[in-house]
Amino acid sequence: MRIAITGHKGQLGQALLEALTKDEILGLDLPEHDISQAEAISDTIVAWKPDVVIHTAALTDVDRCAREPELALKVNGLGAHNIALACRRCKAALLALSTNEVFDGQKGAPYYEHEPTRAINAYAASKLAAEEYVRMHLWRFYIVRTSWLYAQGGSNFPSKIIQAAQKYAKLRVVCDEISSPTYAPDLAQAIDALIRTEQYGIYHLTNEGACSRFEFARRILELAGQGSVPLEPITSDQWPRASTPPLHCVLRNLAGAQLGIALRYWDEALRAYFA
Repeated sequence: MRIAITGHKGQLGQALLEALTKDEILGLDLPEHDISQAEAISDTIVAWKPDVVIHTAALTDVDRCAREPELALKVNGLGAHNIALACRRCKAALLALSTNEVFDGQKGAPYYEHEPTRAINAYAASKLAAEEYVRMHLWRFYIVRTSWLYAQGGSNFPSKIIQAAQKYAKLRVVCDEISSPTYAPDLAQAIDALIRTEQYGIYHLTNEGACSRFEFARRILELAGQGSVPLEPITSDQWPRASTPPLHCVLRNLAGAQLGIALRYWDEALRAYFA
């Protein structure tokens, strides 16, 4: 299969390169390839004639998105618009990566794939716009929502917690933000399986189970051999930031599970990350 991957230098992009070794891959990333430059990115994709485009490129700094919402829409929303139109031109299927943050976190229970979305921050609004563009332009698409993605070598929650533990005598972590940590290599394997099915639609793919940021941080420190570092639970209103994340935003994998696609429990995946 011929597969183009946008954002191939990122956490998930690198994991996909390792997972898709039996396929022909075209990597598209900055600075050579800018998804916000419609004509250039479209011509590159169309000329290569992929069977599938996996679109992972995005502005994922949620606080920057809050400060620069128009930039977020340009990169995340219109970037997906450009990729979707390119796929329509060359008749390629599209897998677009989205986020749990398209939900408002007010339900108090896991969200199913079909449920109404509601963005409460600029990042979420830009990713919801991306989903709408994909659905507007294509019928052969997979929208994959995930949460709290991390991998070796990336700038992510585990690496930041470990760095903070080495720098500070005590850490404060929010205990009321709850979701599912997702290990990028596990998600890449699930995406590999999904694109072989041609069962298009919306999928929720995260590692199983859920925890708070505080619980996640505590487990990270334990596995990093820094379990003695004092950890104080605080509420999100005690940690001011530009963006407002949905507090209880767990995704329920129903559609993928029907195809036999499910990720292992989040604690097992985190142990693999440290191994």
